[in-house]
Amino acid sequence: MTPDEYCQQKAAQSGSSFYYSFLFLPPERRRAITALYAFCREVDDVVDEPGDPQVAQTRLSWWRHEVKQLFAGKPQHPVTRAMLPALEVFGIREEHLVDILDGMEMDLNQNRYAEFAGLSLYCHRVAGVVGLLAAQIFGYANPKTIEYAQKLGLAFQLTNIIRDVGEDARKNRIYLPMDEMQRFDVPPADILNRRHTESFSRLMEFQAQRAEHCCADALATLPEEDRRAQRPGLVMAAIYRKLLEEIRSDGYRVLERRTSLTPLRKLWIAWKTWVTA
Repeated sequence: MTPDEYCQQKAAQSGSSFYYSFLFLPPERRRAITALYAFCREVDDVVDEPGDPQVAQTRLSWWRHEVKQLFAGKPQHPVTRAMLPALEVFGIREEHLVDILDGMEMDLNQNRYAEFAGLSLYCHRVAGVVGLLAAQIFGYANPKTIEYAQKLGLAFQLTNIIRDVGEDARKNRIYLPMDEMQRFDVPPADILNRRHTESFSRLMEFQAQRAEHCCADALATLPEEDRRAQRPGLVMAAIYRKLLEEIRSDGYRVLERRTSLTPLRKLWIAWKTWVTA
């Protein structure tokens, strides 16, 4: 199996909405974004798989070394070997991948956030930086597009947090700011014990409105001249907006189940957005 095939398999197996957003890209850009996505999946798996946190820390340290090897031109892992040709072509810098690793490490050391400012830093590292890199791979002419991409990454991560509240709670992680939980009278025990209340629904509606606002703000920032090049991000935005709509219509029952769109539905949204954007 070649490095590109490894990344393609990693991306396809994930079933992520991200995968559907770059199906229609030209080969060189598709290979680069698939390699970036596979990198994110690999390092995310390090911190999400159950086991000894010390082992996870050791594996994350290995990835830090591997990133250094990548930028020294000596990558060992199939994912970093696939990324190597894209570094210079698309302006991928070492500091960007280190930021992503720093975000993943936050999951090993922190499972609560006192306020939104701290959560925003986490979201920037694990999603905003990925948005920035994706925008570079897709191509842009106007520097405002980078601002758009980082804002859109934040919107996606906020939506992920809403979708995954129950799943994260089973790992003793709560990504909802504690001061906002207190404001809406939702104690951590309700989330950890999967108690769905009216207060919880109101808290989640507040989170959903924030995610929607972030997405709308991002789309308003995208310069018109880069809209066509950035269609993969617009595909993702359409999928995520539909996902949030489904979560809301389901009454925010995210403590009990994980709402998702079927692959066929994602493909339909992707195609429709691509041809009309």
